[in-house]
Amino acid sequence: MSGKPIKIPGPDHPISVERNPARVVVKLGGKVIADTHDALTLREASYPPVQYIPRKDVDMSLLSRTDHSTHCPYKGDVSYYSIVPGGERSKNAIWTYDTPNPAVSGIRDHMAFYPDRVDSIEELQAPEAGQF
Repeated sequence: MSGKPIKIPGPDHPISVERNPARVVVKLGGKVIADTHDALTLREASYPPVQYIPRKDVDMSLLSRTDHSTHCPYKGDVSYYSIVPGGERSKNAIWTYDTPNPAVSGIRDHMAFYPDRVDSIEELQAPEAGQF
């Protein structure tokens, strides 16, 4: 036991994780950092929704893991990555839960991006049947 508090999501602090049917693309400096059809949308209390992108769909060659870490009592220990081509702006731009708490275990092996440390996080809807 690490001694760090663990809280369970509930009515006072709801958390949901759902598959996002849209394609999610993250860009910085004209480069695609992540591109996936398998994002998860995490909604937590009154915070804005966050897109969690599978690591397999992130260009890890552009990232550098940092020593920075934090703890969320609802989700677990947080590790961070910087996007190297983004310089100082993109320091600790990405966070991930290597071993998330059981209530949010679906975000394991996924990464989330701070919107102000990248150029864009786009959700591209698939065209409806019959549209081009």
